[in-house]
Amino acid sequence: MPPLSSLRPAIRAGRLSVKGSASLLPKLRVPISAYVVDCAVYVDGRRLPGHWSHDRALAEVRSRDDGFVWIGLHEPDEEQITGIADVFGLHELAVEDAVQAHQRPKLERYDDTLFMVLKTVCYTGKPQPSAENEVVETGEVMVFLGPDFVITVRHGEHSSLRDVRNDLEADPEQLALGPAAVLHAIADHIVDTYLGVTEAIETDIDEMETEVFAPRSAVDSEQIYVMKREVLELRRAVVPLGAPVRKLTEGYSSLVPHDVRSYFRDVDDHLTTVTERIAGFNELLTTLVDAVLAKITMRQNNDMRKISAYVAIVSVPTMIAGIYGMNFDHMPELHWRFGYPLVLVTIVVICAGLFRVFRRNEWL
Repeated sequence: MPPLSSLRPAIRAGRLSVKGSASLLPKLRVPISAYVVDCAVYVDGRRLPGHWSHDRALAEVRSRDDGFVWIGLHEPDEEQITGIADVFGLHELAVEDAVQAHQRPKLERYDDTLFMVLKTVCYTGKPQPSAENEVVETGEVMVFLGPDFVITVRHGEHSSLRDVRNDLEADPEQLALGPAAVLHAIADHIVDTYLGVTEAIETDIDEMETEVFAPRSAVDSEQIYVMKREVLELRRAVVPLGAPVRKLTEGYSSLVPHDVRSYFRDVDDHLTTVTERIAGFNELLTTLVDAVLAKITMRQNNDMRKISAYVAIVSVPTMIAGIYGMNFDHMPELHWRFGYPLVLVTIVVICAGLFRVFRRNEWL
């Protein structure tokens, strides 16, 4: 029988079929370790060797009365995270939010634990004129912060914290500041990702702006609408994070010491920059939408002027032919030998005159 960790994707996706008796079901239960990306114990900013379970790691830290535990989880279900919640004393409402995901960025305090939700974003490419296309994908990172532990819960494939952990482990002095330093590193990493995404979006918007205002360019307004939709989604992920980060800079909890609080001010500054960029993107895209609509209206007006000019030219021979088609006996030049050529010449002269007038007025 394959290891249970290899069955986790199939169980979660519902592709694993169980035939036979129900006695097999307990064997297919996914252990907590299947959802744990990493579990480590840090003392004086350095990682202790060995593989740790969540309960052994916490017992080790509390027996030493020093250091902290950092557990990383990826999309755990309610049953699996409950085992960790019981050991670390996590509040049930925060645990429910961590499992269900789709939360707004926020910061909540439960007794001696902080619960913070951060939205992650990922730039996927230039917008295409289709409703299914996404320029920005979003995920979530939930952080439980306690006096001697940090628990991170990730949702989404692009929200990996492996680089954050590696960078912190390479800087023991920073990691020695405790669990709050991990929270800062995660927030700083995510906000830096916001900066990268906004720079990529700014490049796309600049290209759109050049295309919109280029003469005789074929503008696809659908791309602008797709980009505007994605910018609004980015704003929903970024803007609500401002209040939680500001709380951390102002001493919202004793779990974030003064030494770490100053680092959050830098995160707040970067977040403010991102927020201002997004507001500028939204205004610029609104302007581009108006410009595209104005350009389409002008093109339609030009087309209507051309159509009206040609209708006026065609109406001359139509009118003259209609008059002579009434077949009355007493009509001008009806029985004259040169009457027919004279009427044709008259039609050509009038039409040529109208064409010249419309051309001079730039209708044609």
